[in-house]
Amino acid sequence: MTYTSTLKVRSYECDSYSHVNNAVYLNYLEFARMDYLNQINFPYNEAVKAGYSLYVTHIDIHYKSSAFLNDEIVIETTPVKIGAVSGTIHQVIRKEDGTVCALADVTWASVNNSGTPAKLPPEFLVEGLKP
Repeated sequence: MTYTSTLKVRSYECDSYSHVNNAVYLNYLEFARMDYLNQINFPYNEAVKAGYSLYVTHIDIHYKSSAFLNDEIVIETTPVKIGAVSGTIHQVIRKEDGTVCALADVTWASVNNSGTPAKLPPEFLVEGLKP
């Protein structure tokens, strides 16, 4: 299943070329990943209290087209793989007209309080984490 998040490009996200700075796309992806976790009812605060966090371990991003001030951006987030302590999601950043701005595959890992990879307990394995 694919989950969507939307936002509007703000002035401070644009660089001297008047388009969204490449590094800002990483912020858009982060925003959409947290929105995705909220949409699937992943109890993030409870997981943290229980000693678990989800860390990004790798991002493979391909920039395709520029976004500009006031463009409406849609970010699609799709889980594609889940293992014992990690998973991968695919994210697409598009302008409202459908133009793809960036494609990214994001690998995450579940870690405990000491930063060691750790299997999430069953109560945190909500359905939306699975492809």
